[in-house]
Amino acid sequence: MATSPQLDPVKLGLFVSRLESVCEEMGAVLQRAAFSPNIKDRLDFSCAIFDAAGDLCAQAAHIPVHLGSMAYAMADIVSAYEWRAGDMVVVNDPFLGGTHLPDVTVIAPFFDEQNELLAFVVNRAHHADIGSSTPGSMPLSRHLDEEGVVIPPTCLVRNGELNEALLTGWFGDGQHGDFIAQVSANRTGLTRLSEVIGALPVLFSEAVAQLQDYAENIARRRLAELPLGTYRFVDYMDDDGFGGEKLPIAVCINLTEAGVIVDFSGTAPQVAGNINCPLSVAAAAVYYVFRCLMPGEVPVCMGLFRPISLSAPKGSLLNANRPAAVAAGNVETSMRITDVVLGALAQAIPERIPAASQGTMNNIAMGGTVNTHGKNEAWNYYETIAGGMGAHAQGNGLSAVQSHMTNTLNTPVESLEMHYPLRLRRYALREGSGGRGKYQGGLGVVREFEFLAPAQFTLLTERRSLAPWGLAGGGDGQPGMNYLNGRSLPAKVSQHAAMGDILTIETPGGGGWGEA
Repeated sequence: MATSPQLDPVKLGLFVSRLESVCEEMGAVLQRAAFSPNIKDRLDFSCAIFDAAGDLCAQAAHIPVHLGSMAYAMADIVSAYEWRAGDMVVVNDPFLGGTHLPDVTVIAPFFDEQNELLAFVVNRAHHADIGSSTPGSMPLSRHLDEEGVVIPPTCLVRNGELNEALLTGWFGDGQHGDFIAQVSANRTGLTRLSEVIGALPVLFSEAVAQLQDYAENIARRRLAELPLGTYRFVDYMDDDGFGGEKLPIAVCINLTEAGVIVDFSGTAPQVAGNINCPLSVAAAAVYYVFRCLMPGEVPVCMGLFRPISLSAPKGSLLNANRPAAVAAGNVETSMRITDVVLGALAQAIPERIPAASQGTMNNIAMGGTVNTHGKNEAWNYYETIAGGMGAHAQGNGLSAVQSHMTNTLNTPVESLEMHYPLRLRRYALREGSGGRGKYQGGLGVVREFEFLAPAQFTLLTERRSLAPWGLAGGGDGQPGMNYLNGRSLPAKVSQHAAMGDILTIETPGGGGWGEA
């Protein structure tokens, strides 16, 4: 039997770079076409390419929790839908391949001239208004239906035509701009992917198979450098917002010659509040940590994760059953999963693992109505806030950065104040918040908002009672604090603010490394 033609190393490298450039261009289109500051300023979106089976082929350097969860769940979406050229499918259901409802995924199949399905281009973007019970669509919720419109895999574009009536039925008139931007990004991706495939000297499927094998080989070689053994770690969520406190997330990592087995047995059962998450979010955190151990130039595709298997008990915090509330699972629980996986690996490779970073995305959702030219108009806003990263064996942790599972920017003050009835009174480093040690943990920030109109706000935050831990004798970072008019607020809260009220968020610092 004749062997399939192979790409030489140079051509394989070019193939990888071209696929990644398609994802980057998709992201550029999405950013520039979007209307909401959440997408165009904070860059809360991700773009990727998958093969016909739903295996990740390439991604841009966007949001780890988006991309890892898509990599884990895309195969199930692909197998559940009958794909046709010219169609695009939209989904946000956390139990059918999504993460939480504000993250809306739009999927476009790529067919060749012989009408053979070869690939998918995909983007996921965070929508600040997804029809939740509270402004900003990050409520303090007990049930999935309270969090907004639940979209199962649904055809949004049929034969190239956008179904605007569908969007109007879900969200009303005038709320379609960001969806259209997502469709436009996918159309760009299909065009550019066609050019890449047309220039290949081998079949696309053969090039992808070689790519996946190449990444897997790199992963196995790097994992073989880790000391074999079983490593355990437990960390805790502060609370679920409804009375549950100090909720354990436990991990057992087995490093074997055959690969890595990650087991979350011992994790708390799912809870009343919305820090639950589907298993795809847990997978995203696990994939992220092991990606960080790989060489920088390795292609990020499904082959990279083949040596890794994971499990979590059904009905637990990390593998919740429908209709559990999950809005904060994607953003807060994913950060703690990262902490526990790093904590376990620190026992195996202490010189390569940092102390705990801030361990939260400090979610703020807010909104209300303002009178503009005699007409009351609704506004919705959502953001995450930076904090301190953990120190490590080579140096201090970074200050005032988004860490681990998020890779967004802050919303510029000018954009914030131009679009919303808000004034940013203070935005500064939080001095003294980093953990002490031979190397200091990074500093958190202080971000202070003044409401220029009555509003409702929701905070979904962590590391307010349980501090980011230090390593190798380093001190803990300072927990975060939330205040309204100088009065302390819980880690998770939803309430109304009057005009002139001041909301202050002090984010956690990172843990220190080594004895001082």
